[in-house]
Amino acid sequence: MLIDSMYPKSFASDNHAGVHPVILEAIAAANHGDAPAYGDDSWTAAFEDKIKEVFGPAAQGFAVLNGAGANLVGLAPTVGRHNSILCADGAHIATGETGASERLLGVKLVTIPTEDGKLRPDDIRSSLSVVGNPHAPQPTVVSISQVTEVGTCYTPEEIAGLAEAAHEAKLWLHMDGARLANAAAYLDCDLKAITTDAGVDVFSFGGTKNGALAAEAVVVLDASLATSLQYLRRQSLQLASKMRFVSAQLSALLADDLWRKSASHANRMAARLAAGIADVPGASLAYPVQSNAVFVALPHAVAETLKSRYLFHYWDEPAGVVRWMTAFDTTPEHVDDFLDDIRKAAIA
Repeated sequence: MLIDSMYPKSFASDNHAGVHPVILEAIAAANHGDAPAYGDDSWTAAFEDKIKEVFGPAAQGFAVLNGAGANLVGLAPTVGRHNSILCADGAHIATGETGASERLLGVKLVTIPTEDGKLRPDDIRSSLSVVGNPHAPQPTVVSISQVTEVGTCYTPEEIAGLAEAAHEAKLWLHMDGARLANAAAYLDCDLKAITTDAGVDVFSFGGTKNGALAAEAVVVLDASLATSLQYLRRQSLQLASKMRFVSAQLSALLADDLWRKSASHANRMAARLAAGIADVPGASLAYPVQSNAVFVALPHAVAETLKSRYLFHYWDEPAGVVRWMTAFDTTPEHVDDFLDDIRKAAIA
């Protein structure tokens, strides 16, 4: 099915967007002649240097193919078969990756309820009573999402507080950074401020949701995790043979702040959409809009009318909450046309 033949614009996911023209140019530029496989190429070397430039000299970057793989590879060196991962109950590793961490890493996910997608330091501390108990899986890592699955952003101070609590308990802090760029754009900070400077040990830097094609990175800040990660990446089927095409995309995203330009635009389009529903009868925001995600409670009939023309998903169907996502290529006209149709459906 050709989406563009049936739907004016998808608001279901930033994964639905195409590839940014600058990224396509980077892929084309890498497509000349032969190059060594599995990352032994100049494009990957340039990407690894760029990671150090952006995240600090101790940072080590590992290019991978997708977000679930990035989480799996990033978490793998932090756990053994008797361990557990602490995470929010809505975390993507718990709800959106078909149990990959539990199945493939052989560990237990301990999910913690949250109201806004964010863990707090006390959530970590209250989960430590099992330490030393041979009948319970032993926590070794805390995993957070930036942005969270409900579109909220951890501030640098909030992350630093979590890192302090985790490190006091001798746990690592992992970050699922599928939309890290959107968080930094919203917080008006650089990427280092919410990773390296805040005490994160290992994280993913999402490219695919920000205009790339099958390109993500795992960034390790704790050197003790890096030695095994290079082998675990291969074992997890995330080491691309033609790695230059992945690395070239990530370098392009990190160059000239393309990551920020694209994420800031997507965030602005989400803010425009959120502002536009203020006068829609029966519509209300379910969560603060702090990224490129807009969660809205709608009458069921309105949502169903809209779904006949637009791609988007229910987040909580019984409560009537839908999720609308914007992307680097969402235009003001896309948003305004959508808002017009929302208003028409609401008064029909």
